[in-house]
Amino acid sequence: MRIEDRPVLRGSDRRLPHETKVPYQFIVQSLIITVHTPSFMMPNSDSSLNGSNSIWLLDDDASMLRALSRLLRSAGFRVEKFDHPTAFLSRLEQARCQVAVLDVWMPDMNGLEVQARLRRNSPETRIIFMTGRDDPSVRQTALDAGAFAFLAKPFDDGVLVELIQKAVAD
Repeated sequence: MRIEDRPVLRGSDRRLPHETKVPYQFIVQSLIITVHTPSFMMPNSDSSLNGSNSIWLLDDDASMLRALSRLLRSAGFRVEKFDHPTAFLSRLEQARCQVAVLDVWMPDMNGLEVQARLRRNSPETRIIFMTGRDDPSVRQTALDAGAFAFLAKPFDDGVLVELIQKAVAD
């Protein structure tokens, strides 16, 4: 996937799905979502026993972690959540994640530093960034370093689920 094909989403619209209009700006011509049921979404999957192939969330905001975890579990994903980059990177020594959803701005280590370590230790992991302070240079740095997508908070829940489904299918 080329950098210019990666979605960069902005905006918020907290309406219910049936009321949602399209308030987002896409820097792609289209976002194609492929929906299938990968092994890590199956309840008795062998890959889910050791924590592999789950969606990992990293954010220093506990309420954001809880909300995203509930959202993704309700969409059928296995989720592991981390409130500190060190815990996230330590877990990476024991298991692999298929998709990592990382906050950019955290104390001690920012999301770009976590991305660099993740690239070295688990290059196959798809990374989706989220941030409350959208800085174009940070966004471009993340995408240049291989991020799958970059979301500005607040974002529509459905958009995150669709991006994760696409990342899993890719």
